[in-house]
Amino acid sequence: MSYIGRKPTVGNFQICDAISVVNGQAAYTMQVGSVNVLPETANHMIVSLNGTIQKPNSSFTVSGSTITFSSNLATGDVIDFIQILGDVLDLGVPSDATVTTAKLASTSVTAAKLNNDIISGTTALTSEPADTDEFLVSDAGTLKRIDYSLIKGGGITVADQWRVSADFTGAASPISSNLERVDTSGQGTIGSAMTVSSGVFTFPATGIYKIEFISQFTINGNTRYYINYIESSRNNGSSWTQISENASYIQQTDSNFTPQSLYTCSLFDCADTSNHKVRFRVLPVNTSTTTYGNTAHNETFFTFIRLGDT
Repeated sequence: MSYIGRKPTVGNFQICDAISVVNGQAAYTMQVGSVNVLPETANHMIVSLNGTIQKPNSSFTVSGSTITFSSNLATGDVIDFIQILGDVLDLGVPSDATVTTAKLASTSVTAAKLNNDIISGTTALTSEPADTDEFLVSDAGTLKRIDYSLIKGGGITVADQWRVSADFTGAASPISSNLERVDTSGQGTIGSAMTVSSGVFTFPATGIYKIEFISQFTINGNTRYYINYIESSRNNGSSWTQISENASYIQQTDSNFTPQSLYTCSLFDCADTSNHKVRFRVLPVNTSTTTYGNTAHNETFFTFIRLGDT
């Protein structure tokens, strides 16, 4: 709508600052927050004097920010309040803190009206969240935010594999020679590598690990038993404890070398990477038994998979 002159202020209801009456004075300046205010007209005001509502344009008039009563006020008169209504024919802009949830129609707030710090689901995250990205959680019914760094995880962070790269004969306690991390085309690992020194394996991070030991062995004859061992230390190798073993045998069925394989595994709690270690050993009763190794593929090998936190 167009206006001649000043466009009316709409919907901004204000109570003027208290005005002290001056004996014999009719005109007073109206302010809100110590700032002069300009009512639209006298009809856009409610004025109470000595407890009585005054008639606009009869009991008082308005010019700019000045209200003038129809007669001079005297000592003892009290201007109770002056309320400025704005343009009462237009709802205009609601006053601060006056719009309630009930006043909003269903589906009236769309994504276009939301700031970018509001969770709307309209933008997809195409990579892993940053540690400081936040999620909403309900904590016993109270909605709270939490950093991604506090809830991430749950996936495999370490998956490593090592193998014996050459054959050896007889017992090994531990297996300490010709050890290599798998590197054949198509093989893969996850995370940081295990490290090994003199057959003792060190973990890259604390956690609960699944450890697997698979060996292949052979002999041109019979062997009553061949045993795989997984051993662990909690004091950086000062002492060792057997945590898993498995045994098999070879009974020759032809006048030639007969192969066999053996599997053992254990879950291991590495709570201290400096002191918690593992090693592997084999014990064939027949010292002529050969344990297979190969640098091109896995024959005798060890697998380390971190399953979760310690």
